[in-house]
Amino acid sequence: MVLTARRTEPVTLLQRERALRPDVLLILSYLALTGLGLVMIYSASAPRLLADGESPTSLVRRQMIFALVGIVAFVLASLIEHRTLKMLAPIAYVGSLISLIVVLYMPVVSGANRWIELGFFQFQPSELAKVSLILALAALLAASKDKALHWTEIARAVVLVAVPAFLIFRQPDLGTMLVFGFVAVVMVFSAGTTWRQFAFMTITAVLGSALLFKAGWIAEYQLTRITAFLDETSDVVDSNYNLIQSKIAIGSGGLFGRGLFEGAQTNLSFVPEQSTDFIFTAIGEQLGFVGATVVIGLFALITWRLLVAAANGRDRFSQLVAIGVAAMLVFHVFVNIGMTVRITPVTGLPLPFLSAGGTAFIAMSLALGLGHSVWMRRSPVPVDVDI
Repeated sequence: MVLTARRTEPVTLLQRERALRPDVLLILSYLALTGLGLVMIYSASAPRLLADGESPTSLVRRQMIFALVGIVAFVLASLIEHRTLKMLAPIAYVGSLISLIVVLYMPVVSGANRWIELGFFQFQPSELAKVSLILALAALLAASKDKALHWTEIARAVVLVAVPAFLIFRQPDLGTMLVFGFVAVVMVFSAGTTWRQFAFMTITAVLGSALLFKAGWIAEYQLTRITAFLDETSDVVDSNYNLIQSKIAIGSGGLFGRGLFEGAQTNLSFVPEQSTDFIFTAIGEQLGFVGATVVIGLFALITWRLLVAAANGRDRFSQLVAIGVAAMLVFHVFVNIGMTVRITPVTGLPLPFLSAGGTAFIAMSLALGLGHSVWMRRSPVPVDVDI
């Protein structure tokens, strides 16, 4: 898969002053998922909060603030011109590395060093690191003068990804590290690799993963999750409990669901972490197969619009940014929904725009805004793109 722009048009002052036309389909899909996420977060969290003697709206009110900040981030990112973005890419990358180092010295929360406590807000550096990696990798790959990447350029890309991925692995956060790997493979492949180079990267990744297992660097709870995924009958009370309750919740929704704010699995709090990692179970139980299909359809629509933006990007950097954002979104959606229906292990990756969480929502909104910016500044003439 080779992504090149063989014919580009010089950017003139007149072109910069042209009215920017937003992607209505992408924006409406984004807002629809955000609105549905708020409703589902309330339905999934209210029973637990009431049982604990707290306000049933406390979590959704907090998420509404994050949603507003995320929407602002989306709008601002949509307005950033691609040359400015390319100039800021190294700064964003270095800043993310610093934050990933700092978080390793923070107090351990739930067995991991993933958050920096800011008083009213827990900042998770790994979420913004995903966005900075896309920008840095796009800038690096776009600098290639040839149609196909050289081995030296691939080596630089591997190092660029490996440094933050290792820091995230040490938190530990295996799920986010896998996001880095998937996004990097898709972007490098799109930038122009030979099948021999792609096979080499794949084999290297497999061997590296095997080495981590062999060296005992995989955390015990991560090994337990993998074991539980491979053997549904093992450790039912502990590791498999989430998966079993998740499947019951989604299956009980049937075709049209039990109705909004209805359903025993949600109302009786059988599914742990339902407002965050397992929010899709609330959708499946209350809105059924039809509602779940609509949600997946909205994600598919956003992905399609990002790929259309990439195909019409003004330059190679813009195209790679849009592809990187699409890859990150697809991986999150596949893994999160996959773990609720037991086709992927539990990783803790949130469902974009639906799961409760501040940094994740803002970072994904920022990334989507960058992809939207590519569409708004698309080439006024057709570009010759081989995909």
